[in-house]
Amino acid sequence: MNFFEAQHQARRSTLWLVLLFALAVIGLILLTNLLVLLVLSYQQTGLIYTGATPALMPVQGDTFALVALGVTVLVAGGSLFKMLQLAGGGRVVAETLGGQIIPQNSSDPLHRKILNVVEEMAIASGLPVPPVYLLDEPGINAFAAGWTSGDAVIGITRGAVQQLSREELQGVIAHEFSHVLNGDMRLNVRLAGVLHGILLLGLLGYYLMRSLRYARTSRSRDGGSIVVALLALGLGLIVIGYVGTFFGNWIKALVSRQREYLADSSAVQFTRSRDGIAGALKKIGGLEQGSQLQSPAAAEFSHVYFAPGVSYFMQSLFTTHPPLAARIRRIDPRWNGEFTPPQTQTMPPLDAATQAADTPRTRPVTGVIMGAAVADALQGIEHIGRPSDAHVGYAKELLAALPADLKAETQDPYGVRAVIYALLIQPDAPVQQRQWDLLQAQDDAGVTAKTKKLMPVVDALDRRLRLPLMDLSLPALRALTLPQYQVFKNTVLGLIHADNKISLGEWVLQRLLLNRLDEVHGLRQRPPARYATIEAVKTESEQLLSLVAYTGRSNDDDAARAFDAGRDAIGAGVLKLIARKDLSLQQLNDAVDKLEQLKPLVKPRLLKACATCIGADGQVSIDGIELLRALASSLDSPMPPVIVTAPLSAPGARGARPL
Repeated sequence: MNFFEAQHQARRSTLWLVLLFALAVIGLILLTNLLVLLVLSYQQTGLIYTGATPALMPVQGDTFALVALGVTVLVAGGSLFKMLQLAGGGRVVAETLGGQIIPQNSSDPLHRKILNVVEEMAIASGLPVPPVYLLDEPGINAFAAGWTSGDAVIGITRGAVQQLSREELQGVIAHEFSHVLNGDMRLNVRLAGVLHGILLLGLLGYYLMRSLRYARTSRSRDGGSIVVALLALGLGLIVIGYVGTFFGNWIKALVSRQREYLADSSAVQFTRSRDGIAGALKKIGGLEQGSQLQSPAAAEFSHVYFAPGVSYFMQSLFTTHPPLAARIRRIDPRWNGEFTPPQTQTMPPLDAATQAADTPRTRPVTGVIMGAAVADALQGIEHIGRPSDAHVGYAKELLAALPADLKAETQDPYGVRAVIYALLIQPDAPVQQRQWDLLQAQDDAGVTAKTKKLMPVVDALDRRLRLPLMDLSLPALRALTLPQYQVFKNTVLGLIHADNKISLGEWVLQRLLLNRLDEVHGLRQRPPARYATIEAVKTESEQLLSLVAYTGRSNDDDAARAFDAGRDAIGAGVLKLIARKDLSLQQLNDAVDKLEQLKPLVKPRLLKACATCIGADGQVSIDGIELLRALASSLDSPMPPVIVTAPLSAPGARGARPL
């Protein structure tokens, strides 16, 4: 199953979730009505009848409707409340479980071990680097949570960081990243929110029984029967609450269990190592605490973990994860059945210089990728959602090539702003002066000074390091408060418009950076999928493909041939090339906003057309690769970096040619 099919399956699983949820609510309505009927029967006659009494028959219809409405409102209200609570994304889940964010600039070797693994996996898969939360739990477990890749977080227990080797951590993190890529993460958060409402009936019964402790009991027969009836109602609601818990756990098991096998398989494909993820599972089996979590909220999110975080009655029916042994045997069929007693891992401080010395360097870098690399660039679409160990290796090379001082600035909420500003400062003297004036007027003077200090370092960067640098900047930028972010955003937009035009490189930065951060800060929501064909978005598809065709091509005939190649590759003969003078990057922005609403199975067609168009003349520019990856990211289809076997030491040109 490829990335787009997995996304489609996740959408179908959501429909199943809605259906199962509706059936569960109907069951609760019937049970609650039966309970109310019995209580009313006892309250009016002093006896319990299994059928309707003549006295109750006239009110049964009205009572049923009233109870059904009450149960529906209670369950829907509880689910809505939880969904609003979880609207903050993965951060809310991590903090509910007691997680503490690991500072990006932490020097603790174990912290650096997990942070480096997450950075490598994110850059290798084309996802924004997520923050990492540490749970103070001795068991071995992890999770990914969030609504989108932009607000996702990785959570991991202290036991996992201390007791797993780096290879095993890679396997676990690759498993969690596959949940992000396959659409499981969004489904899991939605599942936690929806099922919360089912549990409220039990809580209502609990509070009703507690309130009776303070009620004064009348000595009259009627007063006593009312108290008994309310007591029976409260007790019955608690029982129904347990039935709701049954339904909730059963639904979580049905939705989640099979997707764990898929995530395990994806992790093996990602890392090309069976020993990593299998070794982690074997250590869970050999650890006394296993993967259990002690947090009071652990059961609420039982379906999001790498391994079972809680124990259930009737484990085989309700567990959200397949048995450890079954998962290990699928990964390692030759396993002897013995678990591994874990030992606490230690790790010496990382030596960045040594890592950089080991990176491959084969030939000089240029602004254009020729020959076989063109095929690699076009195959990037096939790797969406399915990164390989080669991408992990290339991500390590990219990270090692970044200057240590510059990388350190991306880990600080103060310095990271200077990094982004330095990427936007133009070489043209009059424009640059306007940009410096803007910086001094809108942001802190210290940030302006740091931007000037970083300028020579950023100027010398290889062009291929710009996107990894932006990805590394995201965790620190996410830590900005909303007022701080609004100042940052306005400054970025001001720097971009200082020369009264937007270059392609500036558009890519704006699209990748600000849109992701807008989602994190609640200023933008990713729209739902609506369009099932290219024809439904014909105008926007023409604008996009036309702009891609003109990128890096000054000759209109060459652009027309590139457009035709992209259009013909997907059989979209209805699309027509738009004249260069009738296009702008603002139109591209508006077009991509609408194209975000394409359904999963349509997106690869459009991206394939763009990739074919970019490489139509046998060469692919760095501008073209950046544009393709920005488009893929905007369509929620993260594309791994295109692997280029050229050294990462030669300086690249700043900026990009304006369209």
